[in-house]
Amino acid sequence: MNCRFDGVVDLSPYPRPEPLTEQEKGEAIDAILKWLLRERGMIAAFSATVEKKRALVRGYMNERPAHPIPREIISLQDRLFWTESLERGIVSPEEIPDSDGISLWQGDIRRLSTDGIVNAANKGLLGCFLPNHNCIDNVIHSAAGMQLRDDCAKIIAAQGHEEDCGDCKITRAYNLPAKYVLHTVGPMVRREVTEEDRAMLRSCYTSCLDVAAEAGLGSVAFCCISTGVFSFPQAEAAEIAAGAVMRWKMRHGDAGLRVIFNTYLDSDTAIYRNILKHL
Repeated sequence: MNCRFDGVVDLSPYPRPEPLTEQEKGEAIDAILKWLLRERGMIAAFSATVEKKRALVRGYMNERPAHPIPREIISLQDRLFWTESLERGIVSPEEIPDSDGISLWQGDIRRLSTDGIVNAANKGLLGCFLPNHNCIDNVIHSAAGMQLRDDCAKIIAAQGHEEDCGDCKITRAYNLPAKYVLHTVGPMVRREVTEEDRAMLRSCYTSCLDVAAEAGLGSVAFCCISTGVFSFPQAEAAEIAAGAVMRWKMRHGDAGLRVIFNTYLDSDTAIYRNILKHL
């Protein structure tokens, strides 16, 4: 399994920019939106609320293919997105109760300052292109920045094919509090869960842990892979996830890698809480 492409993407720490004031945020949104509209061959002069313009910026970024980005736009985007990360509130792993290196935390994965967060990607690996869609793939790409899609495009170009289900690739997290994003493609359940689906989902967790350990990460937060639009039943997916993590940790006792199961829905939280209390 080829999990990393050393030299294809930069994995060095990404610098944190100076946050914006409230007035500067509005000016940055205007400048980025103007550039995005010009890039699309559209007229850039119109009136709208700051909230509407910010939603347009996200939507146009979602639709935008991987292309070189002017340095000044990257600088404005980074300051805006990092300011928004600070406004959401950053949660460090130390604030989350831990039991033998495994934790459960319910909330917005964009807030976690773990070394890595896991993105449930699609086979294109480029993020979700639907404007303002609320899948986790879109949410992570929209908060990290346009560079994330560019990195993923480089990885896909280097390997010469779409991402295989159950594998993992690592990129910087850019303007998220986490340092890295671990991208993995989970199985899409058609009519009923098959043994291949179960094996592929198990491989997602194992591959992410392998890559995290290889990259020297100390903590990683998993979203609920494949349980959204990919239709894997929540309870069975959680059992597979917990089992895969426990087996990996038993085989790699010296890795010291902390795992956080990140849930968003109350139903997922209840499922994981019940599973983890029996481990």
